[in-house]
Amino acid sequence: MNIHLHRIYEDGAPQGYRVLVERLWPRGISKEEASLDAHWKDIAPSNELRKWFSHDAAKWGEFRNKYLSELSDNKSQVKSLLAEAEGRNLVLLYGSKDKQHNSAQVLKDYLQMLS
Repeated sequence: MNIHLHRIYEDGAPQGYRVLVERLWPRGISKEEASLDAHWKDIAPSNELRKWFSHDAAKWGEFRNKYLSELSDNKSQVKSLLAEAEGRNLVLLYGSKDKQHNSAQVLKDYLQMLS
């Protein structure tokens, strides 16, 4: 399975099974405009972790480890969601401006480990 990351605010997303991987809905994006196949908010970082991280690159390593732990705790749910996209390109949509230090990157790495 090919897994792609794409910022939801930018044009040119790859074709595939489009999934929003943020707990909160992105501001200024309508549901029609988002054109999603799914919203995986239940496996996004917990509210506590999301607020603690606050997109601070200095906290990246610790955030990554804590989020991987949350994903491992929900492994069966993650596998179930991943099965929905089987046989298609998976496009993980996120809102962060930082393309390297965001939860979608961690989720992509975790999903690749599972497959």
